[in-house]
Amino acid sequence: MEVSSTGSKKKVAVVVISYNGAELLRKFIPPILNAEYDNFEVYVINNASTDDTAELLATEFPQVKVVTIAVNKGFTNGYVEGLAQIDHEYYVLVSSDIEVTPNWMKPIIDLMDSDQSIAACQPKIKSYDDKTLFEYSGSAGGYMDALGYPFCRGRLFFTMEEDKGQYEDTRETFWASGGCLFIRSELYHRSGGLDNDFYAHMEEIDLCWRLKNMGYKIMVCPKSVVYHVGGHIIKYGSPVKVYRNFRNSLITNLKNMRTGELLWKIPVRMTLDLVYEIKALLAGNFTEYINIAKAHLHFLIYLPKWLKKRREVQRMVSNPNRAGMYPGSVVFAYFIQKKKKFSDLSPFK
Repeated sequence: MEVSSTGSKKKVAVVVISYNGAELLRKFIPPILNAEYDNFEVYVINNASTDDTAELLATEFPQVKVVTIAVNKGFTNGYVEGLAQIDHEYYVLVSSDIEVTPNWMKPIIDLMDSDQSIAACQPKIKSYDDKTLFEYSGSAGGYMDALGYPFCRGRLFFTMEEDKGQYEDTRETFWASGGCLFIRSELYHRSGGLDNDFYAHMEEIDLCWRLKNMGYKIMVCPKSVVYHVGGHIIKYGSPVKVYRNFRNSLITNLKNMRTGELLWKIPVRMTLDLVYEIKALLAGNFTEYINIAKAHLHFLIYLPKWLKKRREVQRMVSNPNRAGMYPGSVVFAYFIQKKKKFSDLSPFK
């Protein structure tokens, strides 16, 4: 791994990870550099790109620091290796398909500076293709239901809400989106950082849950707004996304749930997954059926490995913070009660 650098160290490291994303970098790096805030540096983790990423960064963005990784080990592992080389008070992990707005950084840094118990925070994330809508990956803050299903303020399953200013309050949540994640670097490393077995998907939820179990706050600050292309790197509904979402969700729950909950909630989760799997089979969606089955199989085959990780994570638990945990089932609310908006979920009004 090689790191190139220029200039003096700043308070914030904005870290963009990219694999063959020269086109995205050319479009989305300039707005980051032009932020209405000056105490930051920009890094690009070049995750073994084979396109003209290296040349582009050297010629068009010489002020950007580059972390070069020789072998592409995926989204999560790219960050694991790259962040080990970056030393600033705050990390801002930004997907290469995120477009930032001019005042996207300062409101969140000011918020986190004002409260040392805030470990991580996200902006409001909206759709790049339709800027009136919230976006799948984070929307206006991430939550967790009683069975360990994640959902968002502004997006429940397949329903994206229109942003009408209904979620403008800065508030505590359960998890923050990895698409644009502000996090204290010291806590990132102390908590163990992103799990390099995840490869992609749910890794930020796992990390935030660990931080919550350590007693810290996760926040959303809608004064900051970014736009996400979405599905550009791994398409929504693709086989690899289905597989990793189902497998990594089970791993996340196993690692972080309280023991008393874990003993019955994991079997319930797998049963509900099985119902969805049968539905996919009956609908003729054999690819989805196979990948859910594969996710369950790999979760069970490597169960000793996940249990070892659980033991490591549980040693860090101290005064767990459960703010942002929905006491009911979002699956039941959405599919049975037909509640399609976050504001329909009592007590989350």
